[in-house]
Amino acid sequence: MSDISIRITGRAGRITLTRPQALNALTYEMCLAIEDAFDAWRDNNAVDLIVLDAEGDRAFCSGGDIAELYATGTKGDYAYGRKFWADEYRLNAKIFAYPKPVVSFLQGFTMGGGVGLGCHGSHRVVGETSQIAMPECGIGLLPDVGGTLMLALAPGRMGEYLGTTATRMNAEDAIYAGFADSYVPQLQWKTVIEALETSGDVAAIDAAKIAPPASELEVVQDQIDTLFDGETLGDVLNNLRIKDSPLAQECLKKMGRMSPLAMASTIEAIHRLRGPSLSIEKALDLEYRFTFRAMEHGDFLEGIRAAIIDKDRSPSWQYADMNVPLATVATMLKPLGQDALTLERTR
Repeated sequence: MSDISIRITGRAGRITLTRPQALNALTYEMCLAIEDAFDAWRDNNAVDLIVLDAEGDRAFCSGGDIAELYATGTKGDYAYGRKFWADEYRLNAKIFAYPKPVVSFLQGFTMGGGVGLGCHGSHRVVGETSQIAMPECGIGLLPDVGGTLMLALAPGRMGEYLGTTATRMNAEDAIYAGFADSYVPQLQWKTVIEALETSGDVAAIDAAKIAPPASELEVVQDQIDTLFDGETLGDVLNNLRIKDSPLAQECLKKMGRMSPLAMASTIEAIHRLRGPSLSIEKALDLEYRFTFRAMEHGDFLEGIRAAIIDKDRSPSWQYADMNVPLATVATMLKPLGQDALTLERTR
């Protein structure tokens, strides 16, 4: 497959995304090929760890390739999208629970589906160009691919902030928020990967990492906790309007571009997940409830039209006045019954 290179080099299983011209966007076929590799290497004693990286300077993975989702969804075919998401989520869960170290090198953009691929492993390396975000609300989805798990685990109310504003995190912010682990200058990445291949030992990362710069997100954590301390989207918006600080104004501007239904559902999902029973399985199940319904009942197709197809950046969102009924959020997140997500591989 020309979009991806999968091989064993030394003691490492190597997966390299090779679509730099498309910012290494993840296709359905790439997703299945990566899962095949993870399955094959799980019990292969020749593979001590897995290294994920990507060609090009601009992106590790900018997200999922959504053109086919739009093409099928606009014809009333929702089955393709539902299967795509179910299979992708199964891979996300597999990476999260993998018994061997999974090392990812996240240069440039790592967004959406790229977060699901690169940020669930055991060792997540960032550097000078790293830009990590969950921008799904901008296309009518809630943060998925296990993103709600990471947002629920982020400090304080950082998860609500990142999920509803799609704010991009640089390397130090991503480490602070829990989306990455180690800051390694990018000129050293090739040397570190070669050491991982030779030794099969993640100690090579510790030998190269340095202390990251100070996180700007950490500086505004208290403000974010105050602004996003609301049970619903309406509560958060009221906080932002009342405080009227520069940060509040910035948040209102960013959220004004997002799907209100997606933002309201994101806040509700994060709140449901927080607590001792938080798990990747619970997060993916909740996300799938929304994405299963997103084409037929949500803003997803309109979001893609405005951002990717017509590129007019003027989506006609449901609940454009930002008053999203709680009952509608509950409907988008209610259990799917016999259509519920299963993480068992059937093909």
